Amino acid sequence: MDFEFSDEQREIQRSVREFSEREMRPHVMEWDEAQTFPQEIVSRMGQMGLMGAAFPRKYGGAGLGYAEYCMIVEELARVDGSVAIILAAHHSLCAGHIHEAGTEEQKRKYLVPLARGEKLGCWSLTEPQAGSDAGGTRTTAQLHGDEWVLNGSKTFTSNGSYADLCVAMAVTDKVAKKHGISAFIIERGTPGFRAGKKENKLGLRASDTAEVIFEDCRIPRENCLGKPGEGFIDSLKVLDHGRISIAALAVGMAQGAFEASVNYAGERRQFGQPIAKFEAIQWKLADMATEIDAARLLTLRAASLADRGQRVTRQAAMAKLFAGEVAVRVANEAVQIHGGYGFIKDYPVEKYYRDVKLCTIGEGTSEIQRLVISRDLLHARL
Repeated sequence: MDFEFSDEQREIQRSVREFSEREMRPHVMEWDEAQTFPQEIVSRMGQMGLMGAAFPRKYGGAGLGYAEYCMIVEELARVDGSVAIILAAHHSLCAGHIHEAGTEEQKRKYLVPLARGEKLGCWSLTEPQAGSDAGGTRTTAQLHGDEWVLNGSKTFTSNGSYADLCVAMAVTDKVAKKHGISAFIIERGTPGFRAGKKENKLGLRASDTAEVIFEDCRIPRENCLGKPGEGFIDSLKVLDHGRISIAALAVGMAQGAFEASVNYAGERRQFGQPIAKFEAIQWKLADMATEIDAARLLTLRAASLADRGQRVTRQAAMAKLFAGEVAVRVANEAVQIHGGYGFIKDYPVEKYYRDVKLCTIGEGTSEIQRLVISRDLLHARL
């Protein structure tokens, strides 16, 4: 086992960190306050090859591994989780599903422009009545001749208002329940397909989260992604990789909150000395650093296994569960270290505190992760 990054990995980390500090840091609070989708940054990430980092070069990707992709997500999230989650939803979910289940023709037509950053993707599974119970999907798709006709709506779709391509799940066989859910690729501008309400969120406010609505939306028969009836099964595989990226998102935001706390503790003086001199603050920082390192190692382990083509259901759930809850604890302690200043927007930890909570909810709540882990552990015994 090698716990050191290679020279190539360090160069990727350095270049993304420089990009984040130069292009993102000056605008973070401006974007957050105005809920501005950072379109120019997304375009720049495409030019840098980040939007398809872990996809093969033949499909327009950078040909990197999932470990390198997680490093990219972490470095972006260290400065702004909103930008990182835009990338994660596009790469791990939308493009990832096409890479996982698409035909060669679908990959050439849709994955290539997504991986090159020429188009932005979104992925729609959740519905108002089907959150953790994703198998309760009500959106339908009926085959009429050579066209599928979609009707229904999805909620909590990251990039929903801006995406050029949407991968969405719909019921094609009600009797088969979870085995009657199929996946579809829908292009922006298709009649009957539109974005609905944009959510006004607690955190990650520069990322777009919206409804997507299908009203007699007709798409070609060949836009069914994967085999009919296997969309939900494929979605579970996609979520395994998606959860690794959310773990990386959590680690990055926790790292950002930690670094802000270290800087503040060295500058803030009380009783004639920096508060970093006080044991109470030192212990908080020590615990934060230890938990962040542990979360990062869990995340990179899952990413490394994914790069080897191994099943990562349990490892991805463990990484996402632990990293998400660590990020919440770290952000909470960061606000505590800042005291009253941690509660105002002049200091960055207030935003980290709001942003990190999503990591215990999105792509499967912490409760669902515990269920996934326990089922995997006990599968042979039950």
